[in-house]
Parts: sequence; C-alpha cells; structure tokens
Amino acid sequence: QVQLVESGGGLAQAGGSLRLSCAASGNMLSINVMAWYRQAPEKERELVARIISGGSTNYADSVKGRFTISRDNAENTVLLQMNSLKPEDTAVYYCNALIKVQSTFRNYWGQGTQVTVSS
Repeated sequence: QVQLVESGGGLAQAGGSLRLSCAASGNMLSINVMAWYRQAPEKERELVARIISGGSTNYADSVKGRFTISRDNAENTVLLQMNSLKPEDTAVYYCNALIKVQSTFRNYWGQGTQVTVSS
C-alpha cells in the first residue's frame, strides 16, 4: 500500500521560512508527478507547485519567487521550501503524487500539514 507522509508544517512569522517534506513509501514502480496543494478555510484546494520526474516545475503565481519545489527521486521525497511567507499562505498543505502501482498510475494524497503565518 502506498503512503505519503508529510512533515515540517508549523507556525512562522511573516517574512519567515518553513520547509515541508513529503516521503512516499510502499510498493511503487515509479513516481511521475509530485506536487503540493493547499487549502485555506472556506476556500477550494489549490495547486501550489508541482515537479515532474524529469525536473520541470510549475508554480502558482502567488508563490513564484518565494517557494521552491524539489525532489529526490532516489528517496521518493519532495520538498517545498517556503520563504518570505505571508499571512495569506496560511493553509493546510497537502502532498500529492501520481504513482505507478502495478500497471496503472494512481493519484495519492498525504494527510495534510498545517502552516500558519502570523503578521
């Protein structure tokens, strides 16, 4: 069974930094896309950043220049370095991955980690 386990959330002041980590484990053949989403109270879940297996990245406009996504394919982990944090970055952050299990790609989610940025 495949699992995504996140860590690294918490409380930061505006202008500060946090780093999120997500590790995939289980019976996997390969991981195609790894991404971070977030959901603030009373808002829809939105894509923050994603990285393809070859290294290409995409970012939400709201985080460009402040957040950096990276992955370690050997360790099946994805990191999100968040700098210059703003109160509007406050949300539950979810790790997401498109993983090949047996002969099909399946979408997996982590349990979420809270990020709170104070002004």
